[in-house]
Amino acid sequence: MDENQKKTGYISSEKARIYYEQNGTGISLIMIHAGVADSRQWNNEFQRFSQDFQAVRYDIRGYGKSNPVDGVFTHLGDLTTLIEALEINPPYILMGCSMGGGLAMDYALANPEKVAALIMVGSGPSGLVLDVEEPEIFSDAAKAFEDGDLDLLAEIETQIWFVGMDRTRDQVDPKMHQLAFDMNRTAIGHEVKQLGQRQADTDKPAYERLEEINSPLLIIVGSQDIPYMHAAANYMMEIVDSAQKIIIQNAAHLPNMDQPEQFFRIVSRFLADLSI
Repeated sequence: MDENQKKTGYISSEKARIYYEQNGTGISLIMIHAGVADSRQWNNEFQRFSQDFQAVRYDIRGYGKSNPVDGVFTHLGDLTTLIEALEINPPYILMGCSMGGGLAMDYALANPEKVAALIMVGSGPSGLVLDVEEPEIFSDAAKAFEDGDLDLLAEIETQIWFVGMDRTRDQVDPKMHQLAFDMNRTAIGHEVKQLGQRQADTDKPAYERLEEINSPLLIIVGSQDIPYMHAAANYMMEIVDSAQKIIIQNAAHLPNMDQPEQFFRIVSRFLADLSI
């Protein structure tokens, strides 16, 4: 990564200040983090992909350095404002994890002519409800939230989303575990401020519009992710003709942090095959 090219700062969007980082030249690859993380989720990818692309990452409102503020907003509106403010020229590639993947898909459906490809990591289309059993540990997280024990909540959620199903903490990278905890704890701290009234990003959720997706779609799921994410990936595979799915073994909801080398190779191959 050329630090001389790197730009960081804030853009204004509906009273909020949205933090971003931008580096590299060429076609833009916009990275959107998970709802239990912030832009630091993409530390490895931002550095490596900026060698061949214009890499862009940002903190969604209410995450990381993008503090929540009072007022009505949509995440799609913030993303659209960011792209316009940074004068990012289409076509570009969107890569989102979890909530970020759903946001990326909503943007792609609203702007099909601007999006060359879509990468969804541990994610599903907005509005999708599936009859999938929720792991019991989710009730522990709900109780910690009700009790106001935010550190315990962050620890439980890090177990769910980073350590994942059928693994223990000693089976994951301790530095990545700490980063996952720190990002989630920051997000929880913002959430309890109860600032801002988020509105639905679209009138018609993405799961009802999957047939409209024509651009290449790469679906990545960690083997240890929760059952819903695997079911959502299979749901998209059944409907989107352009979709391909890859499961990363020994990884959970943030597979790029779990298995960075494997993740980088998978995404690099996908990008290399694009006709842009």
